[in-house]
Amino acid sequence: MRQRLARVLGGVAILALVAGGAAACKKEEPATNGGSTVSGLKIGFFGALTGDAAGLVTPGKNGAELAIAEYNAANPGANVTLVPFDSQGSGDKAAPLATAAVADEKIIGVVGPAFSGESEVANPIFDKAGLPIITQSATRPSLNSKGWKIFHRGVGNDLSQGPAIGRYLKDVAKAEKVYLVDDQSAYGTGLRDEVEKILGAAVVGKNKVTEKQVEFGPVVTAVKNSGATAVFYGGYTPEAAPFLKQLRAGGFKGTFIGGDGLYDANMLSVTGKADVEGAVVTCPCGPATAAKGNFVADFKAKFGTDPGVYADVAYDLTKVFLEGFKAGKTTRADMQAFLGTYNGVGTATGVTYKWEANGELDPAQVSIWAFVAKDGAWANPTQLPKS
Repeated sequence: MRQRLARVLGGVAILALVAGGAAACKKEEPATNGGSTVSGLKIGFFGALTGDAAGLVTPGKNGAELAIAEYNAANPGANVTLVPFDSQGSGDKAAPLATAAVADEKIIGVVGPAFSGESEVANPIFDKAGLPIITQSATRPSLNSKGWKIFHRGVGNDLSQGPAIGRYLKDVAKAEKVYLVDDQSAYGTGLRDEVEKILGAAVVGKNKVTEKQVEFGPVVTAVKNSGATAVFYGGYTPEAAPFLKQLRAGGFKGTFIGGDGLYDANMLSVTGKADVEGAVVTCPCGPATAAKGNFVADFKAKFGTDPGVYADVAYDLTKVFLEGFKAGKTTRADMQAFLGTYNGVGTATGVTYKWEANGELDPAQVSIWAFVAKDGAWANPTQLPKS
């Protein structure tokens, strides 16, 4: 067929045909418009999207989706997509998911991983591939000490949250006897360690539980026998909710407090309204329902519900990657360099995102908030003192 066509059309026509074919191929590639619009790029979102811990992560995924939807509407032809990686909060699932993420060359950045344990597994894989990440909620301090060039954290770590909890117990709850419990996770144990440093001699006992534990009788007995007037729990809702329920059933009437691992709707509903009433959680994030600009209204219009924990943070972090796309940063290396010099204010959180060499936020931008369970909701948001 090609030989016959060559005889009929001649050499000049063939050159034109080849040029036309090249032009056709070129049209299929991602197009840029002055470095401002790039088509077909992707952002990953890594965390527990199903399972018991999903309540801490799905609001952030929705925030990321909202940011991308707004970007695509404002930049016709951009066609940026969010690729979810559902870890179910399990370190065992983290490695194959991270491997899948780095294999997709269109993924230029990742929001997450959401939890500290899965971060310890996934981040070395991301680092080897040069795929930059910004976690919205993994708070274990040691994540910044692994030498991962791709690591960035969008909130304060537990070197801020742990001491704030300790000071809350001493100065607000006036607790003279505190019992510490953790779930042995990277997050739970690390946060407990920082709380203990502040409390010192006020700690009257310590205990550990395990993932998927449902019976806490011995721990409840130990708490009661210690004479503690307050209990700190380091870990996540799936174990904390039944533990608190059994604590109350065992007669414990003191203060119960945990970190952001408990700051979700499931902690309120699974524990039971009467048992969770008065419980306190902290978070290195402000209330998403009080976010700035049009975020709250736009989120509710798109998803039919108020934004939950870390929704505003993930929204702003996704927009950082999108700003990179807008600036023509279409490779992982270029995006990594972009983050290294980034300095911008989140439109929802009001936080200035500027990262230090170890991937941490400028300490001046870190804040810790406390919330109290009241009438089936997390209420009375209070920003805690930094020292």
